[in-house]
Amino acid sequence: MTGRDDAGGFGRRQLLRGAAVAGAALATSGAWATAARANPPRRQVGPGRTVGVFGGGVSGLTAAHELAERGYAVTVYEPSALGGKARSMSVPGTGAGGRADLPGEHGFRFFPGCYQHVPDTMARIPFPGNANGVAGNLIRVESTVAGFPDLPPVTVPTEIAGLRELNPDRIRNSLVAGFGFIPQLPPQELAFFGDRMMMWFTSSPERRFGQWEYRSWMDAVGAAGKSQAYRDYLARALTRITVAAKSETSSARTIGTIGEALVFAGAGIAPHYRGGVDRILNGPTNEAWIDPWVAHLSGQGVRFVTGAGLTSLRLSGGRIAGANVGGRAVQADWYVCAMPADRAATILDDDILAADPALAGMRELVLDWMVGVQFYLRRPTGVPEGHIAALGSPWAITALRQAPMWRGDFAARYGDGTVVECLSADVSDWDTPGILYGKPAKQCTKDEVVQEVWAQLKRWLNTGTGWLRDDDLHSWFVDPGVHFEEGGNRNDTPLLVNTVGSWDHRPEAHSAIGNVFFCGDHVRTGIDLATMEGACEAGRKAANAVLDAAGDTAPRAAVFPMYAPPELEPFKRLDADRYRAGLPHLLEL
Repeated sequence: MTGRDDAGGFGRRQLLRGAAVAGAALATSGAWATAARANPPRRQVGPGRTVGVFGGGVSGLTAAHELAERGYAVTVYEPSALGGKARSMSVPGTGAGGRADLPGEHGFRFFPGCYQHVPDTMARIPFPGNANGVAGNLIRVESTVAGFPDLPPVTVPTEIAGLRELNPDRIRNSLVAGFGFIPQLPPQELAFFGDRMMMWFTSSPERRFGQWEYRSWMDAVGAAGKSQAYRDYLARALTRITVAAKSETSSARTIGTIGEALVFAGAGIAPHYRGGVDRILNGPTNEAWIDPWVAHLSGQGVRFVTGAGLTSLRLSGGRIAGANVGGRAVQADWYVCAMPADRAATILDDDILAADPALAGMRELVLDWMVGVQFYLRRPTGVPEGHIAALGSPWAITALRQAPMWRGDFAARYGDGTVVECLSADVSDWDTPGILYGKPAKQCTKDEVVQEVWAQLKRWLNTGTGWLRDDDLHSWFVDPGVHFEEGGNRNDTPLLVNTVGSWDHRPEAHSAIGNVFFCGDHVRTGIDLATMEGACEAGRKAANAVLDAAGDTAPRAAVFPMYAPPELEPFKRLDADRYRAGLPHLLEL
């Protein structure tokens, strides 16, 4: 296996590819000096309509999009790369013969059918040849490959049968049938799991927030005393591969919320959940989404300044009077903090917390790692198209065979002409020892991480298939946000995980300070998860909060609720009465 140096010189020449699409090149090393000529002239607006958005990930770009459409003059300040964790990136020096560099990324993209905000935003971003804009670049995935150690992998359809007519028994029976492929799982335990899920689906909102929020997923599914297969696959693996959360500490309400939404999407019963359980983009994320988005926003008058991030806010008279960005003073009428939770917490000085003590909860939020490795192959793997879940793998590895589902000929478009496949893998557990070196990923070198991921994929996928072959490996790429250092690795882009009771610590989009707002996947949203969807929803909420504070009568950005089937409402009302009376759910008895 050969590697590429993915942490050294990458990034600064390509941080704003979207602006290049729009015809403007912003050199981030001199962002302040060149911003004026790299961006379009500022739109002339009346007083009270300038906005500084601090963070250019999905939430910040969403807030900028909604506000620009409503006539606000928006400047986005991004210290690193537009698109944040959602972006893709080139592997420098890998293109030859007129081909583009090989595509790398933080981790593969996953667009479940329960996503509503992201596809709606995508549909409003023009893309050549697509009547539905960037949303036309989403393609449906029909199956998932489930791998188990030293056992033949199983191909599982993403559709869920038997739920066209909803009632608790159908939910239970469909889930029991759907998870029946899991090996070594006692039938009575699978039936028990179905009962626990039926309890969740019929729990009232009052119980979900008052009880399930304060229970771990491990406790909620009754994993104590169950078989190793039950604990490994139903209790642990489902949370790890979906949201990089530890089942022992993750909020059962959070896991239940996304699990329920995926079931409704897979069953095709929710009118607003389109595209099945699983969709992906038909090309690298920047090509298919981020670059066209930045180009569109530039055309709407949004200005981008990269290479410098927000370091502090200045409070005066109960309002924000200015911001410090890379040592420069920035002023606006409205300030939108779209930074990740850990970075947002750094700007909460004593004055800001005195003005809004509720913001202190952000310091209590827990972050974990979910980081990608891409393997570039000289021959196709033979793995069926779609996502791959190495269930029960120590590092909770999921993967996606990308090239077959991307438009065009991969070898003709990227690299040196010999790479025909990109297998993109996500590592969701960086704390558990692996099978090769007996160390957690946080203590491995970069080469050890790559070798360990490859070894776990082979053990979980190769029995009876021979899909992954060492001789086919051309090179690999690791997210440059991970810094491999003696004494322990460091990650610039950790992921929020919703631990027990963490809803209490998460901020709303608005604050007690009248002109500062928050968005990001740590802000309270309906999907309640650190996802692109959560970030997009939060960006819309922040934009609406600006409109509210400005007294603006413009239409608000749409915020879509999670689907709640009317057929289950009588059961939830019964449970609400029991919860208010201090009684357990009927299925707890």
